[in-house]
Amino acid sequence: MFAIRVSAAAIAVSIAVMLCADPAPGQPRDSKSEESLQAFVRIAEVLRHPRCMNCHPSGDFPRQGDDRHRHQMLVQRGPADRGGPAMECSTCHQTVNAAEGRVPGAPNWHLAPLTMAWEGLGDGELCRALKEPRRNGGRTMSALVRHMTEDQRVQWAWNPGERLAPPVPQFDFHEAVRQWARTGAVCPP
Repeated sequence: MFAIRVSAAAIAVSIAVMLCADPAPGQPRDSKSEESLQAFVRIAEVLRHPRCMNCHPSGDFPRQGDDRHRHQMLVQRGPADRGGPAMECSTCHQTVNAAEGRVPGAPNWHLAPLTMAWEGLGDGELCRALKEPRRNGGRTMSALVRHMTEDQRVQWAWNPGERLAPPVPQFDFHEAVRQWARTGAVCPP
């Protein structure tokens, strides 16, 4: 009798996973899923740009510049993702860009936690990491949308001083984020 209950529970979980999961590669998608995937392609263009990747590294130091070189002065991640004790991010990075435009700034400037590192992830992995609260700073989908469309550190990417802005205009990025969430936040395989 116990084995039957376990089997029935396992079947119920499997069905729930299948209903919520993205279609398998090669399987047809409905128009809403296609719309969601197209929106994510636009989002990924921005997330893979140096303005985002420099602060979402997989190592123990930030990167800088359009060529993503190691941060000058051997800046380290530090225990709270805000630099080492003697050289915290806020030592140089203020709440706005420096007047000459060389030192970027926005409120609460710091590295994304290692759980939010994007280097080396394929588009499907990046998408799933964004949706996973353990990897996205504990955000629900609505909180993730707010982060990507309102957080001043994210919005700084379109006001980067002497650096290149992302290839997708800010308004278009915001619309893609909202559309992706509204259409089910489908991920590529």
